[in-house]
Amino acid sequence: MKHSINKIFSNLSLFLIIITLTSAVLTLLILEQNLTYSKINNLKNQKVIINSLANLQKDDIELALIQFNGKSTQLQHETDKLRNLNKYDYTSKFIFNNSDEYLSDLDNLSKLTTRFNESAHAYYIKNLKNEEEKNQELINSFNSINLFLDSMIIKNSQYNEEKFHIVEKVTVFAFILMLFVTLWYRKRLNSIYTDILYLYAIDKNKKDYEIFSEEADAIKLRMSRKPATTENPAMVDPVTQINNHKGMLSAYANKKGMKDSNFTSVTIFEIDNFSKQNRAFSQEFTQAILKKVAFTISLHEQATDVIARTDYNQFTVILSRASKEQSFKDIDIIRQSISEIKFKAPGGSPITITVSGGFIIKPNNQSLEESLRQAKEVLHHSKKKGKNTISQIRDLAEHEL
Repeated sequence: MKHSINKIFSNLSLFLIIITLTSAVLTLLILEQNLTYSKINNLKNQKVIINSLANLQKDDIELALIQFNGKSTQLQHETDKLRNLNKYDYTSKFIFNNSDEYLSDLDNLSKLTTRFNESAHAYYIKNLKNEEEKNQELINSFNSINLFLDSMIIKNSQYNEEKFHIVEKVTVFAFILMLFVTLWYRKRLNSIYTDILYLYAIDKNKKDYEIFSEEADAIKLRMSRKPATTENPAMVDPVTQINNHKGMLSAYANKKGMKDSNFTSVTIFEIDNFSKQNRAFSQEFTQAILKKVAFTISLHEQATDVIARTDYNQFTVILSRASKEQSFKDIDIIRQSISEIKFKAPGGSPITITVSGGFIIKPNNQSLEESLRQAKEVLHHSKKKGKNTISQIRDLAEHEL
């Protein structure tokens, strides 16, 4: 069974999207794990601040109050930081559903912090009458908030452990998926590349080679439907080694269905001042010019194009392009490229080669022979205008008017 390259690449694209999304989820979970560590560090820092508040020296009451005001403000600020961190804890909100519980714990922590700050503030105000009672109240509030902070640290550690289990599962899933894609599609991509090498005729000795993909099989069938022009000497111009008239008809018949949506143009080029009757140069030099012109035209040939030498000094170019404008533009580029060819005559004087051309767009319902006839009429008009020009069928119509 043949495999579709289109389907293989579509599935590969889908797998890559899934892997990318999985990696994004994994990245989010890892970042959220760091948030949990930040929360735990915050809670531990609050314990350090509370311990320092409970052990301020009362020898210098003014200094103690200054230290107290700074640390108590910092304590409230740490609780606010926990609320801000919780905004980005999406797994707690949407997966574990413990965000409300955590916010409730923060409310209780805020109340205990306020109670502790009030107890500490009352204790550090110099009032010897109630000092022992206030000290006991400070110790009680200190123990309460410390126990609550310990419980929150334990809860956050449990949350972090639950997140780690999800990260672990997602990581294993991503690894298995990437391993599968790598091994599975590496084999298929290698098979597709082998098909391309086979079609490219690098493995000519593999006559029993079994094609893997549907598209390569279709190309092979199309290629083997008719022998290549270059394999039949009767279809090749012996001087330039490109198609002759017969080869052009055969090549066009093979290629005309390759891009049905494109516009087909037919252009006949004629080398200016280079007729069979007016032979100004030797046969060897003349053939060198013809070979150079043919080679220059072939440099612009695409897979769907056909080029041929159809007369002594004439070349026919059949292009398939997405638009009429692009087709004419490419033909004019060919004309310019030929005009840049430089030769030195046997006597040493430089010679510039130019061509005149007749360009038409071939209607789908018109035969190639009829299009060639029209292109020759346009070429005749172009030669009247002067050398190194390309005329279109509209130029011929304007001239007749």
